[in-house]
Amino acid sequence: MRIALFATCLADTLFPEVAKATVAVLERLGHQVDFPAEQTCCGQMHVNTGYQRQALPLIRRYVETFEPHEVIVAPSGSCVGSIVHQHAMVARRQGDLELASRAEAVAARTHELSQLLIDVLGVEDVGAYYPHRVAYHPTCHSLRLLQVGDRPLRLLRAVAGLDLVPLADAEVCCGFGGTFAVKNADVSTAMLADKMGNVLGTGAEVCTAGDSSCLMHIGGGLSRLRTGVRTVHLAEILAST
Repeated sequence: MRIALFATCLADTLFPEVAKATVAVLERLGHQVDFPAEQTCCGQMHVNTGYQRQALPLIRRYVETFEPHEVIVAPSGSCVGSIVHQHAMVARRQGDLELASRAEAVAARTHELSQLLIDVLGVEDVGAYYPHRVAYHPTCHSLRLLQVGDRPLRLLRAVAGLDLVPLADAEVCCGFGGTFAVKNADVSTAMLADKMGNVLGTGAEVCTAGDSSCLMHIGGGLSRLRTGVRTVHLAEILAST
């Protein structure tokens, strides 16, 4: 199968290893991965901060870039959540009904990594080996917008050598929330402290999730406290052999 990769801004600017790991997993499974070079931001940041009109060109760019592709994947529940739940809505509100229709069609072919692997490719064991004690944090957008459910857990349970430990209050937000962490720093920090306490309570070596944004937030806190606990994206674990 030919699969187009939407790398996302964070992978492009800060965490390129996540995009590379996504490619590695899919190629190991025998699929061809295309990277449309015209891709840019999905526009989520603009929409979430009230700049819907400014987001419209980014939505149009996403649609035009990925419209030729039948299957699209992104290693981010947050970005896929925006594509699925915001793109057509914003286009419709801005009066571009034709773009809204096209956006709905492209969104229907866009998948978060765990959804693609399990729902589209029918795979749970991707042949990974990761001999570490791991806690999984289900990010808000993947959990609530995309409803990925236990798909990431099923993938992690199939990884050889991995000891998956339960995380207390796993479904509680880590406090990042994009610009929420900037505009409401004190509340965000308090939420992060609770999440870090629960992660440390597991005795895990690694905290994983399907969004680099949340891992950046959690990882920053764990690093500042010098806990020794690392944050690793789900794609990187699945790419390990």
